[in-house]
Amino acid sequence: MADRGAPRRGALGFILVTVALDATGLGILIPVTPQLIRELGHGNLQQAAVFGGWLTALFAAMQFGAGPVLGSLSDHFGRRPVLLASLSAFGLAYVLMGVAPSLSWLLAAQCLTGLFSATSGTAYAYVTDVTAPEERPRRFGMIGASFGLGLVIGPVLGGTLIAYGTRVPFFVSAMLSLSNVLFGLFVLPESHTREHRRPFHWGHAHPFGAFAELRRQLGSARLILGVLIIQVVLQTLPAVWPYYTMQRLQWTPRTVGYSLGVYGLSNILVQSLLTGRLSRRLGSLRAAEVGFLLVAAGYCGYAFGSTTAIAFACIPLTVMGFVTQPSLVSLMSAQIGPRTQGALQGMVASAASVAAMATPLVMTHLFSLFARPAAAWYFPGAPFLLAAALAVAGSQVVLRGARAAT
Repeated sequence: MADRGAPRRGALGFILVTVALDATGLGILIPVTPQLIRELGHGNLQQAAVFGGWLTALFAAMQFGAGPVLGSLSDHFGRRPVLLASLSAFGLAYVLMGVAPSLSWLLAAQCLTGLFSATSGTAYAYVTDVTAPEERPRRFGMIGASFGLGLVIGPVLGGTLIAYGTRVPFFVSAMLSLSNVLFGLFVLPESHTREHRRPFHWGHAHPFGAFAELRRQLGSARLILGVLIIQVVLQTLPAVWPYYTMQRLQWTPRTVGYSLGVYGLSNILVQSLLTGRLSRRLGSLRAAEVGFLLVAAGYCGYAFGSTTAIAFACIPLTVMGFVTQPSLVSLMSAQIGPRTQGALQGMVASAASVAAMATPLVMTHLFSLFARPAAAWYFPGAPFLLAAALAVAGSQVVLRGARAAT
C-alpha cells in the first residue's frame, strides 16, 4: 500500500517537473507558432490564426479519444509506464515540429502529441494514489503551480529563442522532454498498487463508456460539465491572445511571450498560495465558484480594455480560474474509489480535449470575424466576452451539480 501521506520526494519532484515541462512545451508554441505558420503557409495574421485554431483542434481531437484509454491503461498497468511513454512521444513530436518543411508535418506532429498527451491526467492520478483526500487540493495546487511555472518559462523561452531561428525553441523542448524520461527511469516508483488495479476493458476506456461509468458513481454529470466549461474559458486566452494582442495592442512576439510569462508567474502564486487555503476555508465547491467568477471579471477587462496597462492589470484576475479545476477534481476524486482514479483523470483529460477542439475553432473564427478592418462592428475582444459569460454560467452548473450529488 502506498504511503499516502509522504510520497518519495524524488517521485513527487518528477511529477511536478513533468507537468512543468508539459506546460513549457505548450508555452513555447504560443508566441512561436504564428510566425512558423506564416513562414510555411505564406499567409497573413488572420489566416494564421484560423490555421492555428485547426492545429490545436487536431491535437484535442486525438487527445479526446486517447485520454480515457491511457487513463484506463494506467489503472491496469500502473502510472509509471504511461508517463514515461508519453514523455518520449512528446520529445519525438517536438523534433518533428523543429524539422517540419510544411504545414502537413505540423499536423502529423500534433497527432502524435495528442495520442500520448496523458502526462497531466496521469500526474493527477499519481498524486491521488499517494495523497490522503484532505491533502489533495494542496497537492493538486502544487501541480497547478508547476503548470504555471511552465507557462512562465515556455513563452519567455519561446519569445527569446525565436531570435536565433523559428525552429530553435522546438529542439530545446525536445531536449527537455527526453531528459526528463531519463530522470524518471531512476527516480519514479510505481504508485498504483496491484490490489487497486482493475482489468482493462474497451467498454470503460472509450470516452463515452468512461463518462457513463463516472456519471453513475458521481450521481451527476454536472461536475464533469463544470470541468469542460472552465477548460473552454481558460483555453480561450492561449487560443486568441497572440493574435488579439498583436492586432489590438500592436505587440511583438517577444512582448506576447513576456506577457504570458507574467500570466504563468501569477498562476504559480495562485496555485501555490491560494488553492489549498481557499479549499480549506471555503470548501472545494465554493473555491471553484470563486475561480469561475473572478476569471469572468478578468476577461471582461480584456474584452473592453484597450491599453497594455489594462491587459496586464487583468492577468491576476484571469489566473484565479486555475483554482477551479483542482477544486472540482478534488471534489470528484473524494466521491469515487481508488480503482477508478485513472479513469476519472482520463475523463478530465477528455473534457479538456473537447474544450481544446471547440475553443480554438470558435474563438479564433470569432476573433477573425470581429477583428477585420471592414467588420460591421470592430470588436477584437469578442472571444473574451463570450468566455466571461460561459464562466458565470459554469459557476451555476457546478453549484447545481454538487447539490445533485449529495
